[in-house]
Amino acid sequence: MAEAERIIGTPDTPERAGAEPEQSDARGKGTRKRRIAVLFGVAAFAYALDLVSKMIVVAKLEHHPPIEIIGDWLKFEAIRNAGAAFGFGEAFTIIFTVIAAVVIVVIARLARKLYSLPWAIALGLLLGGALGNLTDRIFRSPGVFEGAVVDFIAPKHFAVFNLADSAIVCGGILIVLLSFKGLDPDGTVHKD
Repeated sequence: MAEAERIIGTPDTPERAGAEPEQSDARGKGTRKRRIAVLFGVAAFAYALDLVSKMIVVAKLEHHPPIEIIGDWLKFEAIRNAGAAFGFGEAFTIIFTVIAAVVIVVIARLARKLYSLPWAIALGLLLGGALGNLTDRIFRSPGVFEGAVVDFIAPKHFAVFNLADSAIVCGGILIVLLSFKGLDPDGTVHKD
């Protein structure tokens, strides 16, 4: 864990993030708490949207013909995906479950050192998406840690995905953009 924190540049204390010691005690704690609240708020929102959408899809769309949203360019079609993106790795469902669990633990551990609002949003999206797909892997058939993820957003000539996948991709894109801008999770900006 310390290696992951060292690589992404999270400090052990706010002082190492460039804050003055007297600021870090009063203002820094409040800022960090707000960022953590944003992270978990975004995660809860993404998770709830994913969970509710999948419940509706399973109840109303599974075993029914697809619903055309924009002609044949975009449809809602219930699919059970035991693999990863594009259906790859269906024999490795348990590995995807473990990866999602590790991502959740790493984000939760890094949250205590988070001082950047954009990073809080990005990590919240990743956390909510990972929780959404992990819930499917744990609780859906064929069994615990082997469950198939419910996918339903079906663009023409592209993989079928769900809102958890969308949150993960958006969070990942935001992290790449923040990294290119030189903004670290601890709120410091660097020019490399």
